[in-house]
Amino acid sequence: MTEITAKSIDAALRKQLAQIETSLEAREVGVVTQVGDGIARIDGLKGAMMGELLEFTGEGGKTVFGLAQNLEENEVGAVLLGDVTAIRENDMVKTTGRVVEVPVGKGMLGRVVNPLGMPIDGKGPITPEGYRPVEFKAPGVISRKPVHQPMQTGILAVDSMIPIGRGQRELIIGDRQTGKTAIAVDAIINQKGQDMICIYVAIGQKASTVAQIVETLNRYGAMDYTIVVSATASDSAPVQYIAPMAGAAMGEYFMYNGEDGKPASKENPGRHVLIIYDDLSKQAVAYRQMSLTLHRPPGREAYPGDVFYLHSRLLERAVKMNDDNGAGSMTALPIIETQAGDVSAYIPTNVISITDGQIYLQTDLFYQGHRPAVDVGISVSRVGGSAQIKAMKQVAGSLRLDLASYRELQAFTQFGSDLDKATQRQLNRGARMTELLKQGRYNPMPVYDQAIAIYAGNQGFLDDIPVSDVVRFRTEMLEFINTHKAGIVEQLRKELKFTESIETELKAALADFKAEFQVSK
Repeated sequence: MTEITAKSIDAALRKQLAQIETSLEAREVGVVTQVGDGIARIDGLKGAMMGELLEFTGEGGKTVFGLAQNLEENEVGAVLLGDVTAIRENDMVKTTGRVVEVPVGKGMLGRVVNPLGMPIDGKGPITPEGYRPVEFKAPGVISRKPVHQPMQTGILAVDSMIPIGRGQRELIIGDRQTGKTAIAVDAIINQKGQDMICIYVAIGQKASTVAQIVETLNRYGAMDYTIVVSATASDSAPVQYIAPMAGAAMGEYFMYNGEDGKPASKENPGRHVLIIYDDLSKQAVAYRQMSLTLHRPPGREAYPGDVFYLHSRLLERAVKMNDDNGAGSMTALPIIETQAGDVSAYIPTNVISITDGQIYLQTDLFYQGHRPAVDVGISVSRVGGSAQIKAMKQVAGSLRLDLASYRELQAFTQFGSDLDKATQRQLNRGARMTELLKQGRYNPMPVYDQAIAIYAGNQGFLDDIPVSDVVRFRTEMLEFINTHKAGIVEQLRKELKFTESIETELKAALADFKAEFQVSK
């Protein structure tokens, strides 16, 4: 009898226990000992992890999140990501056991969000498809593939001489007001219909500047495939610091997953992403400010010693995945602002050494009217011809060298008057090819039009056209060919290179157009 009772009680207890929620949530609780400048010092969080998300409970129960940065012997140094005025001494802090994550998914497209993924464009809430950590280890060499697909920017000077491939990291560098952002925005506009997701990360810029860029992208129909991550100058240093990583996390979702949102594979290809970091010199300044207030030892130019590692682990996330991993890609165009053209400063040299080439914009060229003001002498792409179609390789092969030698010759001969015919011919051709590369903003050019324009210059069709008429000649000539000789462009698109028959037809078409072209008086 006793035995039966004991068994029945045991069974009843087991039944009750099965109905009770047995999952435990272990959270450490600490206290804020000091707060100021967006930094909180916390006592009592012995088990906090580096980069862990901390939950602060402020006045009136207001919740503010922070990021654990300094794990010291007796306290934890954390940076606050929300309303810093809501936190006081003796407020409670809890660990969350999670790192900082951002919402990701197709719902983010066409929206302007802050670095925590919250919408700031007044268009209502976003329904995410998941969350990704802002810090994520870049894939190893085995998961990658060499860069081989072109990422056309639509900018003649860039696509011909400094080609960018999908999965490449190409730095845009130059002084302020030289057109760095213009190149990035043109590249985004040119991705229309190219099956490319674009992410524009604005770091430490004026809110009015970001609004202007969003308005431009809307006007050209580019916001449909673009996410704008905005950490303006009025945001705190920690928010500006995590902005590029948050943008990379949003991009990685598309690269690592197919159209259906499932992990990318051979059967389920990943998407292609273009990400602009505008600009990383402001992120470095925000990180310096954050580190100094955390009492980390300053290094060169007061930057912390790991500022190189900060940028290298961010840019290493730009990658071209191999076929087994879905063959997706993330192309990064980081922007760096120089002071008085000094590319040998600390942050510029760091980022130059991490990236696969740089587009250097020069103030002098900009003021001389060369837009985009690309300096062909110092600009380089370490991927090169691998990221170009054959037709462009054929016509642009010697263009860089020709322009560089023209600039040198021009500087050398400006004081002389007696020039031999060969030198005069080289100067004439160089002046016209330089003019040919000029291009207005928000006016990207299809790659086949670019190849035809350079071909016309190489074949001498511009040699007797006045320099002031070269851009008009190019515009009207491309209009003529696309309207009246569309077969040539179709053939070029099909062959991807200049064959003998295409060249014969094109030369005849160019001669016909030139005969009718009216030189301005």
